[in-house]
Amino acid sequence: MELPSKVKIVEMRPRDGLQNEAEIVPTSVKIELIDRLGVAGLKFIEAGSFVSPKWIPQMADSSDVMAAIKRVSGVVYSVLVPNMKGFDGALAAHASEVAIFGAASETFSNKNINCSISESLARFEPVCEAAAANQIPVHGYVSTILDCPYEGPVPPEQVARVSKLLYAMGCHEISLGHTIGRGTPRRAQAMIDAVAREVPLERITVHFHDTYGQALANILAVMEQGVAVIDASVAGLGGCPYANGASGNVATEDVLYMLDGLGIETGVSLDAILDTSEFIAAAIGRPPASKVARALAGRKAA
Repeated sequence: MELPSKVKIVEMRPRDGLQNEAEIVPTSVKIELIDRLGVAGLKFIEAGSFVSPKWIPQMADSSDVMAAIKRVSGVVYSVLVPNMKGFDGALAAHASEVAIFGAASETFSNKNINCSISESLARFEPVCEAAAANQIPVHGYVSTILDCPYEGPVPPEQVARVSKLLYAMGCHEISLGHTIGRGTPRRAQAMIDAVAREVPLERITVHFHDTYGQALANILAVMEQGVAVIDASVAGLGGCPYANGASGNVATEDVLYMLDGLGIETGVSLDAILDTSEFIAAAIGRPPASKVARALAGRKAA
């Protein structure tokens, strides 16, 4: 297999992994989580979200979190922003990067952010312009890259079109979100082939959910094509609220275990991530969804 020698992991847990929790996680827990992730060696952490607290009350304390974390030199602390109001909040919080989020499915776009794909892109233009003026990188998300919970399978060309527009707008990376986790490796590779004709391969990030147990297989499949940036969430929780029975994002520790076994460099300590997985699982009162965390916990107990 042709695989990258080094992979960048983008840690999603503080934002994507906590925003769907029924109970709001205390600010102090979020701060400690982010601090632990930085110490573990992660260089890219999605730390919060500057969206309306009316819609995402779990992220209402993002300003307080960003003010209190112990920033590690060289670590990018990214935040999600939906519009210029969100960007202003991110700027005041000294975010290292901002992320905007669109979709490849019209129905999902309307359900998720209350506007069409074209309207969402128009909303993002001033954010990208303001970010460029302030020398802040922009990360672009595209949801429903393989399937939509309302429309079914999404054509790869549709994903490529939205990705191309976000890249042209100024997004330095395009994160392709496997929203409901139904896709399998061959379909994932076909989608990457289509997007890579419009966006440089080194600018593509993959964000796989493990709802159907396909996340690691899909990650390995697209790594064979040269993808070397992977979104993951410690303990594997969080994800899409629209997929019944969804097990959420692929677990950081499961991805690390696979990459370590392949001899691929990440710069991240698996032991430190496992400790962090135990910490956040205890804080929210649920065991990790990670297979590796559960297996190793079982060995310890034995």
